[in-house]
Amino acid sequence: VQLQASGGGLVQAGGPLSLSCAASGFIFSIAPMYWYRQAPGKQREWVATITSIGNTNYADSVKGRFTISRDNAKMTVYLQMNSLKPEDTAVYYCATVVGPKYWGQGTQVTVSS
Repeated sequence: VQLQASGGGLVQAGGPLSLSCAASGFIFSIAPMYWYRQAPGKQREWVATITSIGNTNYADSVKGRFTISRDNAKMTVYLQMNSLKPEDTAVYYCATVVGPKYWGQGTQVTVSS
């Protein structure tokens, strides 16, 4: 199982940013996919989930601003982040559970005020 997150960067508060996570090594279409984040000095926290059939769920802190989606043909999960806030600054990780839980390597998102 491999998960390769990309798309992070520096963005001004209020701006958008889109993350991608390319998956391989498992049957992507039947796997739930997750985004987590870890801010400096804080524990990793769950951000969003998308099930194999496209049901989504979000942490309260990002609800209404972030959108998780998936493209099974491309084996990719996305996180569209809008109205970004400085407190969204973190390393963002994608993950999946296919038996064990697997993590991608993370991509840094920095939101300047």
